[in-house]
Order: sequence, then structure tokens, then C-alpha cells
Amino acid sequence: MDWIIGAVCALIVAGAAYAKKSLTLSGCLAAVIMGTIYYGAGNLFWFGTLLLFFITSTLFSKFRKDRKQELEKSYAKTGNRDAGQVLANGGIGMFLVLGNWVLPHPAWMYAFIGVMATVTSDTWATEWGSLSRKPPRSVVTWKVLTPGTSGGVSLLGTLAAALGGALIGVGAFFFSWIAGIGSLNLLSWTCVGLVGGLAGAFADSYLGATVQYMYRCTVCGREVEVSEHCGHKTVRARGWSWMSNDLVNVLSSVIGGCLAIGLGIILAS
Repeated sequence: MDWIIGAVCALIVAGAAYAKKSLTLSGCLAAVIMGTIYYGAGNLFWFGTLLLFFITSTLFSKFRKDRKQELEKSYAKTGNRDAGQVLANGGIGMFLVLGNWVLPHPAWMYAFIGVMATVTSDTWATEWGSLSRKPPRSVVTWKVLTPGTSGGVSLLGTLAAALGGALIGVGAFFFSWIAGIGSLNLLSWTCVGLVGGLAGAFADSYLGATVQYMYRCTVCGREVEVSEHCGHKTVRARGWSWMSNDLVNVLSSVIGGCLAIGLGIILAS
């Protein structure tokens, strides 16, 4: 029955997102499969956390969209997510759900919250940071960057990342309490989400500033994540050819998840 409930709920949420053009068709199908597994192999703790990330991030992607449209042309990820972006954000969590289903242990839960806090923090930082009146600075050199440049951080974006991670931690407490599987108190879960989310978000920025494959627009000269900009093909600017934006998201999520495991075990002891 849990698998059926998961499939129905995932279909409703993903279908609504597809209708609002927050997901492409491939993204919608991936979200349905993912949501079914999150609830079928897990429970409200896993599925609710996924929904908390997806709903808040989707709402923020629509907020003041007119001010973000020009910057979004530089990003590999946009508000209209395809299957690759859906899996990059929630794929690791799906494997953690299955791992806990096979061999239950609190460490799976801590890792999951660290991963979901990372993708939430990163998404919130991007959405809110793009609205900052001050230009971002390089997370490596601290030099002022053009808005939209990968590896840039801002005070507004950092605050958003902290709030996003903390929210996932707060949600983890309430969802685990409702599901009857609570292992940490509210403050501890909030710390796990906050630390895991910020660590993962900064790891994402660091990888974006150092090894992510980036292009340069031959028209405006801007460094971008896409192979076409200003209506023309872009050229290679820097980075490793295989280090895509989606892979950066995955690696940063692993970092956030690993830190969350360590912190969760310490706080639970």
C-alpha cells in the first residue's frame, strides 16, 4: 500500500510541477519514480523532506523571475528541471532510502538530511543570491565577479543557504516525529541540516570556481555553464571536460551528507 500511496502522491506533485513548467516531461517522469521509491521504501520522513526541498525551491525559482531571466541564460540548471537535474538533486537520497530499507540505521537518515540540506542550500543561495544588489565574490580569491559566474558567493546567498539547510533540519525533526522514528531533538536536527547544507553549498561553489567545466561566450565575453549563449556557440574557458554542473551537485551532496553523518552520530551519543 505504501508504494501505491507514494506513486499517487508523486504523480500529483510532479504532474502539477509539469503543468507549471517547473519540470520537463523527462523531469516529471524521474520525479514520479523517485517519489514512489521515497515513500514506498521509506515513509513520511523521506518523502516529506523531498517535498519540502522541491516545493520551496520551486516557489523561490518563480520569485522575481523577471530579474533572474538574464542570469538564468548563463546557468546549466534553470527553473525548468529535466531528468538529469532531478536525479542530481534527489538521486543520492533515493539510494539512501533504499539502503535504509535494506539495512535500517540512523546514519542513513543523517546522510539523507545532509544531502537534502545541501541541494536546498545550493538552490536557495542561487535563487536569492541572484537578487543581491552587491556583486558576488570568488569563494577562492575573493575577487569581485560578474553576477551569475560559477563559484561566486554573496552575503544574501550565504544567508539563504543557511536558512535553507536549517529548514531541512527542522523539517527532519517534525517528519521523523510524525513517522515515529525520531532519533534527535529539534536543535540537533537543525544543526545537522545547517552544517551539512552550508558545507555542501560552499563545496559546490569551490568546485564551480576551480574544476567545473566552463564556457566563454564569444559575443559578451561572459563565463557561462552552457554551450550556447547570446545566440552563438560558446568556447571552452576552463575546468575538467567531464566535470559537469550535475556532477558538481552530486559531489557537493556527498560532502554535505558525510559531514551530516559525523555530526548526527556525535549529537545522538
